[in-house]
Amino acid sequence: MAAISSLDLLAQQQWRYATKQFDPDRKIPKEQWSALEQTLILTPSSYGMQPWKFLVLHQDQALRERLVGHSWGQRQVADCSHYVVFTVRTEITEADLTTYIELIASVRNAPTSSLDSLRKMILGGVINGKSPAQQQEWATRQAYIALGNFMTSAALLGIDTCPMEGIDPAKYDETLGLKGSGYATSVGCAAGYRAAQDKYASLAKVRFPASAMIERR
Repeated sequence: MAAISSLDLLAQQQWRYATKQFDPDRKIPKEQWSALEQTLILTPSSYGMQPWKFLVLHQDQALRERLVGHSWGQRQVADCSHYVVFTVRTEITEADLTTYIELIASVRNAPTSSLDSLRKMILGGVINGKSPAQQQEWATRQAYIALGNFMTSAALLGIDTCPMEGIDPAKYDETLGLKGSGYATSVGCAAGYRAAQDKYASLAKVRFPASAMIERR
C-alpha cells in the first residue's frame, strides 16, 4: 500500500489547529465518519487491552447543548458535526482479562493455553498490580493515544478537530448516564469543519524549535 508523502503529512499537520468555532451547518460525510470510527477501533493500547468506549454524539442536539454547560460554555461541543466522549474503564477485572484472552484465541485461531504468558503478565501488571483508581488512570493514558490517533487521522482527511479537556468529567458522567456503567469520562473531542470567522485558523503556530524539543543520541 502506498504511503502518503512526508510533505503531505507535514502540510496537514500545519493546516490543523484546535478549532474554536465550528460551522454548525457542515456535517462530516458518512463514509469519512465511518473511517474515523475505525481509526478509533484500530488505535493501539497497552497489552492491546482497549480499556475504553467511545461515545459518539451526533443526532441528539439537546444532549450536546446540555454538555456545553459542563464544558466551560465552549460551543464546540454543540456546533461541531460529531462530538466524541472518550470514556475509560473504572475497574479492570480478571473476568475482563479472560474475555480478552478468549478474543485473541478466536481471532488468531490459537489455543488459549498459548497465551498463558500474556495472561500472567497482564494479571500481574494491571489486574492485581494496580488498584481500581490506578487502573482508571492507566486507562486514561491509553485514551489519550486514541485521541491523538483520531485527531491526526481527521487532519489527513481534511476534517477539523478540537480536543476538549476543559470539561467537568463528573457532570459528563451524570448527564450521559455513566454512573454504574463501569466507564467514566476521560476527555472529549469535537470534529467537523471550521467556521469562516474563526480567527484562530489563520494564526501562525507557536512551537519551540526542534533544537529545544528533540535530543538525538
